[in-house]
Amino acid sequence: MYNGIPRSSGILLHITSLPNKYGIGSLGEEAYYFVDYLELAGQKVWQICPIGPTGYGDSPYAMYSSFAGNPMFIDLKILKQSHLLKVDDLKDAPQFNPEFVDYPAVHKFKEKMFRLAFTRFEDQLHCRFKHFVKKEAHWLDDFALFMALKNKYNGKSWLEWNEPIKTRQPKALAKAANELAEEITYQKFLQYTFFDQWAKLKRYANKKGIMIIGDIPIYPSLDSADVWSAPQLYQLDKNMQPLAVAGCPPDDFSETGQLWGNPLYDWSQHEKEGYHWWVERFSSLYRLVDIIRIDHFLGFEHYWSVPYGAPTAATGKWQPGPSHKLFQAVETKLGELPIIAEDLGAISPAVEKLRDDFEYPGMKILHFAFGNGEDNPYLPHNFTKNCVVYTGTHDNETTVGWYQNLPEHVKAHVRSYLSYLNFTDWEVSWKMIEAALDSKALIAIAPMQDYLGLDNRARFNTPGTTENNWRWRILSNQLKLEMTVAMKKMVQKAGR
Repeated sequence: MYNGIPRSSGILLHITSLPNKYGIGSLGEEAYYFVDYLELAGQKVWQICPIGPTGYGDSPYAMYSSFAGNPMFIDLKILKQSHLLKVDDLKDAPQFNPEFVDYPAVHKFKEKMFRLAFTRFEDQLHCRFKHFVKKEAHWLDDFALFMALKNKYNGKSWLEWNEPIKTRQPKALAKAANELAEEITYQKFLQYTFFDQWAKLKRYANKKGIMIIGDIPIYPSLDSADVWSAPQLYQLDKNMQPLAVAGCPPDDFSETGQLWGNPLYDWSQHEKEGYHWWVERFSSLYRLVDIIRIDHFLGFEHYWSVPYGAPTAATGKWQPGPSHKLFQAVETKLGELPIIAEDLGAISPAVEKLRDDFEYPGMKILHFAFGNGEDNPYLPHNFTKNCVVYTGTHDNETTVGWYQNLPEHVKAHVRSYLSYLNFTDWEVSWKMIEAALDSKALIAIAPMQDYLGLDNRARFNTPGTTENNWRWRILSNQLKLEMTVAMKKMVQKAGR
């Protein structure tokens, strides 16, 4: 056990991918069923992607807030059970595609239902809601105003709002808060409902012995309540435009690097404030999940800074991050933290030292393990105990799709290493999962698509693209109870 994390195994499946008749996974009965499924299969971990409200492209890694929840996960049946919706309200729901999320259609329908539920909620505003609003005011007030203003400005980025609002002049904010009071209360109602439903689901999961792994993207989106409400924490000029943005340098996969466009932190200002924003961010997420995976961990040691407006990331430069100071400040306030460091890519000795000094387990991806010799650090026999192994992540091909696309000599290495002469689609997934489970890694995780033996038609995300991502959904009949018997046997054999 490291940092409170036991040897265990689990499944990666984002909330959006759960079955639900209203077009997108939710925090309702299907989520509870999936927890039961994990328990029956001998799993101890449910890993998800970030759960904040998504912006452009519907990516969970591009959120309007680092603290808020995604209202699209609110379950409509629970609202009906709470008498905020009626049977007749839902009878004309569209016939949604059960295999893929149609985000525009889902947003349109669920927003209509939420507005209707809010009219009934207003009649019964109660102490629990008022307590939530007061307790979460440190982020909720700004977020609710941000969303109310975003609706007023027809979805435009805050950088395009009227200057007094854009620059947060007190009189303008007070006037807007007064004019938009009803809409602000509505946004707070959505957050209260999300957090209430989430808390109940998490309690259920924990009682079943299931830990939830959540995710922290290193950078917020430029168009977010985070940046608008605290511009001093970012590298912005006097007109609120970024001075530089985030990305990755050129490498073997891209001659020009990756230009993400997220605003960069002003780490000196964070240090002056005692890293208070980060303490609050970790503290808030730990109320929702049990373990946090930090995306792009190397960016805390050094980050790639690209001049704003540059056409590619090639002109960027490495800049020093906060390194140990940030995590020490967070642990001083919150204690020892169960954290997984996403340490993939070109990791320097300094990044390894930062990870190891805090004993954070890093990540191993089996898709990266083959075809490069027996000293490849992603091959299971080279693992240390303090790591988390994945067959693949949300950004990878499914294992079946990956294997299908391998050159023949790499396929031969896979078969040789796994001691298997020939694979069916289902077998290659399960043999890879078995290799992950049997390794010495602290936690072994496979995406649900790999347990189902699905090809790349079930791929969740393709980095660098904007089409057809984050849409895949599991069908109810794919969660077969008989499969849990085989899953549990593998888990037990591996001592997890």
